Amino acid sequence: MLRRDILKSAATMVAVTGLNETAGLATAGASGASRRTAQTVEAHDGTELFVRDWGKGPAIVLVSAWALNSQGWQYQMVRLVEAGYRCIAFDRRGHGRSGDSGGGYGMDTLADDLARVIEERDVSQFTLVGHSLGAAECVRYLTRHGQARVRRLVLLAPVTPCLRKSADNPDGIDPKLSEAARAAFAADFPGIVAANILPFAVPQTSKAMIDWIQTMMWQTTLQALIECNRAFSEADFRSELPKIALPTLIVQGDADASAPLPLTGRKTAALIPGSRLIVYEGAPHGLIYTHIDRLHADLMGFVKD
Repeated sequence: MLRRDILKSAATMVAVTGLNETAGLATAGASGASRRTAQTVEAHDGTELFVRDWGKGPAIVLVSAWALNSQGWQYQMVRLVEAGYRCIAFDRRGHGRSGDSGGGYGMDTLADDLARVIEERDVSQFTLVGHSLGAAECVRYLTRHGQARVRRLVLLAPVTPCLRKSADNPDGIDPKLSEAARAAFAADFPGIVAANILPFAVPQTSKAMIDWIQTMMWQTTLQALIECNRAFSEADFRSELPKIALPTLIVQGDADASAPLPLTGRKTAALIPGSRLIVYEGAPHGLIYTHIDRLHADLMGFVKD
């Protein structure tokens, strides 16, 4: 019991103080000059974006879910690298080890950040993979920056096409509920996460894994959390999805409490020409942690086509 309490206290201290591995790689020096490294890419407004670039071979670019960062992809990246692929993932602005831009969290800016990573890492004919908000960023990137560089698209538990309830989207989420959620984040985000993290996983998920996921979330600035949530909650991708002309795989669980399958994955698949939807029975929003083996097999089958 004592050991568990000590470990829990240490994890909490790391989260609260914002410490992480090799802290400071994307921070400013005493003179205010940016200390860019091989692990960062500079966005158009000067914000430093931390990048993980592992392996060699055909490239796969992975875009994280809301409140998570590039470290969250490690269970996929390790296996893909071992299979002969190059994996690139980055921390969204205000997340993880990337810079805090103090604003600029609209969908266009987030898509532009993804474009900068792709350009700076000079990848083409790659597979683009997005989870949750990351899926929305992938869609906006493709319709804003073009599809020439991308060979395939994978959307995992997407928040597309439109979450907001309206006259022409009657099964959407009431905007008042979204506003209430953001107000709750502003009052006690760690408490909200702790109270709602279990549906993100499955009963078999270890407490240590859940604690690790929460720690990642706590490394995101409150402004980024609120504004990114506002961006994807209010965005409408219904006119963009039919423009995607790439082989597209959509994977989602039928127990997704964060982005219900009928509102998101099924509608997204119906709007992207020729796309394929795979539904995991009993899988939650965090399927990249709960269904690692099955997801890897489906990813490998898709990227090898």
